[in-house]
Amino acid sequence: MAHHDPDARAGAVFDALADSTRRALLRDVVARGPRTATELAAGLPISRQAVAKHLAVLREAGLVEHERAGREARFSATLAPLAEAEGWLRATGASWDDRLARLERHAHSRAGRRGPETQGGP
Repeated sequence: MAHHDPDARAGAVFDALADSTRRALLRDVVARGPRTATELAAGLPISRQAVAKHLAVLREAGLVEHERAGREARFSATLAPLAEAEGWLRATGASWDDRLARLERHAHSRAGRRGPETQGGP
């Protein structure tokens, strides 16, 4: 994977997984082990060439790697980028949780300072 920035790496993973065909290909490789593009295409209503293009996107994101065996390339899953993307999601979610908690504390402190006579509406 050519990406060094964690946001760029996570973005490449999310971009790759945004497509249902690529998710299906990755699930197949994870479940059944190393597969060729021809073997993967057999289970899908798209051409081998289309599968090869999808595999190239998965490879760029670091989600699959290939090993040549003669004229064939066998693709296998490399799931470390998924863990990195999950870490990005957790960190981003924690950041938003912190922001929302601060906002809630701020709103409660402002409501408490106004006193009961100004609370409650019109």
